[in-house]
Amino acid sequence: MARLAAAAQAAGALSIILSCTAHTHAQITDSPPSWAYTYNPPDFKPPPDDGQSRHVPDSTASYTVPQTRDRFLAPDWHPDDHPAMPTVVASGRPPDVYACGFCHRASGTGGPESADIAGLPVAYFIQQVQDYRSGKRATARADRIPQAWMISVAKAANDDEIKAAADYFAAIKPMKLVDVVETETVPKPAVAGWFFVTQGDEREPIGTRIIETPADIGRFVNRDARVRFIAYVPMGSVAAGRALAARPEIACSTCHGEKLTGTDVVPGIAGRSPTYLFRQLYDYRYGFRAGPDSKPMIDVVKSLDEAHLLPLAAYLATLER
Repeated sequence: MARLAAAAQAAGALSIILSCTAHTHAQITDSPPSWAYTYNPPDFKPPPDDGQSRHVPDSTASYTVPQTRDRFLAPDWHPDDHPAMPTVVASGRPPDVYACGFCHRASGTGGPESADIAGLPVAYFIQQVQDYRSGKRATARADRIPQAWMISVAKAANDDEIKAAADYFAAIKPMKLVDVVETETVPKPAVAGWFFVTQGDEREPIGTRIIETPADIGRFVNRDARVRFIAYVPMGSVAAGRALAARPEIACSTCHGEKLTGTDVVPGIAGRSPTYLFRQLYDYRYGFRAGPDSKPMIDVVKSLDEAHLLPLAAYLATLER
């Protein structure tokens, strides 16, 4: 219960559902997989502030619980890990531009519920924010708070703020923080703060899911950018994904580079959160990502069955960045 209670701290930072502009997208026969588009149960509430300061390993900093839940503050546990944060990353601009480093962490590492944006090419970063503004980049679950916040911030931020954030995150070397584990059963998960937590000894069949969870829940909800993640995937997923990535009609390396770590204009896909990767593949497949540079990805994903998306995401997550 202590792990679940600690995880619940994150919900205070994700408590307001923002409305999104409606757009027309491809029809989805079934709802998107709930394991990839995690959503808090209706009765989920963060625990009350206990008045104690929070600390993380290898840091002399301390923050209160309200500070770790403040959307206009990016807790900076490890300032030597990144350049000086520009204002838009460190504290945003009230009332509408939340600190980029709040959701994505000071070093851009994010989490399964958001995105790792460290090392993204500047032009790509700016284009994605513009796509959020215009509605060309959306999601299969528009009511998920992380995505709703991103759309809202993109519309409120000015061009100088977007450029400052793009330059800052591009200068940070991305880190591989996820360990992929193939398994037939998984520790029974629960959703807390739009991500999975696991507790106790009870296990259940993994089925056709990826269950990705912070290795240290406390560090994650305190917004420590160094926290690692465990991604449980079905047996055989990695080999199946490796074969898919090498198919001539897919050939991920054609655009994303020989080692899939990206180029000066195309983002890397190696070593990223497999949950995030799955959501992006799914959103491309069903027309929720339609920006000016999206056609190559749309063409690739349309050549796949939906069942291929999970193993492809699992394989990509095993690669070094």
